[in-house]
Amino acid sequence: MMYTILLVEDDQPIREMLLLFLQSKNYRVVEAENGEQAMLQLNNITPDILLLDWMLPDTDGIKLLRKIRKNSLHKKLPVLMLTAKAEEADKITGLDAGADDYLTKPVSLKELDARIRALIRRAHGLSSEKLLQQSGISIDPENQIVTINNKSADISGIEYQLLYFFMKHPGRLYNRAQLLDRVWGQTTYVEERTVDVHIMRLRKKLTHYGIVNKLQTIRGAGYRFNADE
Repeated sequence: MMYTILLVEDDQPIREMLLLFLQSKNYRVVEAENGEQAMLQLNNITPDILLLDWMLPDTDGIKLLRKIRKNSLHKKLPVLMLTAKAEEADKITGLDAGADDYLTKPVSLKELDARIRALIRRAHGLSSEKLLQQSGISIDPENQIVTINNKSADISGIEYQLLYFFMKHPGRLYNRAQLLDRVWGQTTYVEERTVDVHIMRLRKKLTHYGIVNKLQTIRGAGYRFNADE
């Protein structure tokens, strides 16, 4: 299958270099050199992934990304920011604005290809999965809906990702570092204690819906989602 990439980059030599490389990897590439062109392209096509520069002539990539995310058609569009802004604060800003990944220039083309493939796998993999069900908990991966004891559960995005991950790997023990890597991803900058906070919130919500002692803390080792007996 040939995937479509929308490449938003104002620097022509860089854009042409990326175009040739991505085409050599069998991607269909649609180009835009500014924010206005990017929005016009999004009105005409549904790309599989968006490669977005930060510094554009008519806007900045962060503003453009926030505008794109407001459109319900593009809420789940995988976005990889590709920019020379390499400070940690810039990366956090990009990820918080809705980017799924962040890569700084000068870019390794091999790494870029690997990250694109990972984002596409993630986006297309979830849509084909079946319901996950355990102990009264049901997850619909395609629509990202959680039902607990026949009630629709109100949980945050990261709580959903944690619950989904644990239910995919019942009975296995994971420490904080492993959860950060597998759930948050290597390009997200958070402290290990953040895991504890979100685990506590998820456990509290599970208890609220009648699921008790399912998400277990193993002191000094990590966390485990108890498998059905």
